Amino acid sequence: MSSFPASLLDVERQPGRPPMLRVETTGDAPRWVAEHRDALRAAVAEHGALLVRGLGLRDPAGTGAVFRELATGLMSEQEAFAPRRSYPEKGVYSSTKWPTNQPMCMHHELSYTLTFPGLMMFACLTAPAEGGATAVADAPSVLDALPADLVDRFEREGWLLTRSYNDEIGASWEEAFGTEDRGAVEQYCNANAIDFAWQDDGGLRTRQLRSAVVRHPVTGRRCWFNQIAFLNEYTMAPEVREYLVDVYGADGLPFNTRFGGGDPIGEDIVLLLNEVYEKHTAREPWQAGDLLLVDNIRTAHSREPFEGPREVLVAMADGVPLEDCEPTIEVTGR
Repeated sequence: MSSFPASLLDVERQPGRPPMLRVETTGDAPRWVAEHRDALRAAVAEHGALLVRGLGLRDPAGTGAVFRELATGLMSEQEAFAPRRSYPEKGVYSSTKWPTNQPMCMHHELSYTLTFPGLMMFACLTAPAEGGATAVADAPSVLDALPADLVDRFEREGWLLTRSYNDEIGASWEEAFGTEDRGAVEQYCNANAIDFAWQDDGGLRTRQLRSAVVRHPVTGRRCWFNQIAFLNEYTMAPEVREYLVDVYGADGLPFNTRFGGGDPIGEDIVLLLNEVYEKHTAREPWQAGDLLLVDNIRTAHSREPFEGPREVLVAMADGVPLEDCEPTIEVTGR
């Protein structure tokens, strides 16, 4: 394997666009990636994200081979908020099933779990006709741009994620926890600091308190690291929110976020968070064959609305325990 430093890669930097590397692989992407693994990972560590263009990724098998070359270890998804397709290649998933006309706002993948990916990998096999970029935003810059009093409150209280699993909206509890065994779900929740309550109709409601700000385990930089805006009721389209409240009640939404002390997070705060994200967003339209590598702690990502077929494969890698990131809220399994 190559031990080339990231500086030997000709990474393009342009305002408003993610760092990009253009390559020629002569058709053998896994071999090229294996030869340049150290330099690619060093570039992600330096820039927070890297779009590699020219790999010519075409199918799940070749893409899975590239993912495995880059990762220290691929992760299985737990606590999914929406379904994904799993491919035969272990650790390779489709992008989350989400309405194509609705954005998936900036977030850090699985930031509500106790062990989350350190590295996210995205590969575009089919680019949409319009839109659909996986955009990125630098978490330390977002943190610095937020009002100090708001950050202080979230550092003191953390953020609370509430979920109400059912068979109609989002992932069912069986899909989210990967089992139909209630006992196994209860064991997982107890081990991962998740309060839970079974409902009379067979559904499940959960609550979990997490840190909104963490320190990067390698650089020590403070990062705005959460899904407070994305999983809040006010990020939904108004007509969708109104429908869900009518059907399931305000406390029965598939997911919602609150201040760690339980107070609601107002629409004004959600709008502010998304405005700050937008000011720090870098985006580049997908081209078929592209690979995007994202430091999941330093860099948030989103998915923009799109038209036409879009196939983007995803892998989560290099699990990082929350306790390694100096959380401001004490969270332990029991």
